[in-house]
Amino acid sequence: MAAVTNLVTSLNYIPFQLQYLGPKPAFQSLRSRSRRLRRGLGVVDEQQQGFTVSFTEEENSLIQTLVGVQGRGRSASSQQIIDVERAVKVLEQGLQGVPDPTSSSLIEGRWQLMFTTRPGTASLIQRTFVGIDFFNVFQEVHLRTNDPRITNIVKFSDAIGELKVEAAASIKDGKRILFQFDRAAFSFKFLPLKVPYPVPFRLLGDEAKGWLDTTYLSRSGNLRISRGNKGTTFVLQKKTEPRQILLSAISTSKGVEEAIDKLISFNQNKRPSNEDETELQEGQWEMIWSSQTETDSWIENAANGLMGMQIVKKNGQIKFLVDIFLGFKFSITGTYVKSGSNTYDVNMDDAAILWERFGYPIEIDSKFNLQVLYSDDKIRITRGYNKIIFVHLRTDGSYKN
Repeated sequence: MAAVTNLVTSLNYIPFQLQYLGPKPAFQSLRSRSRRLRRGLGVVDEQQQGFTVSFTEEENSLIQTLVGVQGRGRSASSQQIIDVERAVKVLEQGLQGVPDPTSSSLIEGRWQLMFTTRPGTASLIQRTFVGIDFFNVFQEVHLRTNDPRITNIVKFSDAIGELKVEAAASIKDGKRILFQFDRAAFSFKFLPLKVPYPVPFRLLGDEAKGWLDTTYLSRSGNLRISRGNKGTTFVLQKKTEPRQILLSAISTSKGVEEAIDKLISFNQNKRPSNEDETELQEGQWEMIWSSQTETDSWIENAANGLMGMQIVKKNGQIKFLVDIFLGFKFSITGTYVKSGSNTYDVNMDDAAILWERFGYPIEIDSKFNLQVLYSDDKIRITRGYNKIIFVHLRTDGSYKN
């Protein structure tokens, strides 16, 4: 146990006696996972004329499963993939979609990629797009012109520019579009000319060709499901809800505060005036964004919820849990008591460094007021320690879709 002693000493805290704490649950690395969450929350953030988005019950079930999925499916858990595929099949097998999507004008326009199954099986050119977690990815469909085209777009930012890879397209039947990639270029805001993308399309042969079946197109024109010739399933969307806009802002680190304000305002406007109570929901919640960056004091960050997992129980118990390294964890537990319609007094006072079945207590406590600004079964926004705004994502899978 010398390793535990050395670790606590390195944190400049005087420990009490070592005591056995019994079995502890296993958790994944939280700090690194939080960073991946910021990079990988692949959702829509453009083309919003407002927040009124029309979805049927079945469509909304799919949207709900997509909220919080990392990397547009690339880093999704096996259960998340199962949930998405189940919701996709319900829509594909139903009768609510447009019968012949390629014959409808609703398929035209700019779509954002929300989710991809089996990204590793996509073609060489498609992997340029579906494998990118850091930027927003779009697909433009224009079939009713003299030069029908499908264009895949990686948007770096408004200030930098984008990459466009274009394909000549033709309609085979009511569902299938045939395409062949033939040109690509970077468009940078700081350059007057386009920069060619160095891909020899003519030399790629059949690798530059393919087909895309639209297996579901919503009658509102907001949601589309397509399957490619490599077996990949794509879920794309035109208009989105405020939660998706917030998660996209977090993934790109742009406009987060504005997205938070809009989500809270939207929720207040649609909620009946007599429903002012906002509860602190139980479950495991991972911190994916805060309005203050971490300080130099690692132990202070962990004790005040600036990193890691927050576990809320119905009996008024709350725990912050952070993976350190090599199986070591920091844990601090406490209590929360409701003090207003959406506020709680939180007292964290039982801290320890954990390693397997042993714990090394640490003398540290933290008291603060927690205000729940927004909460549903997947996302929670709070104002906590030092008036810092936190966004948490539920990770225990106990929510209802």
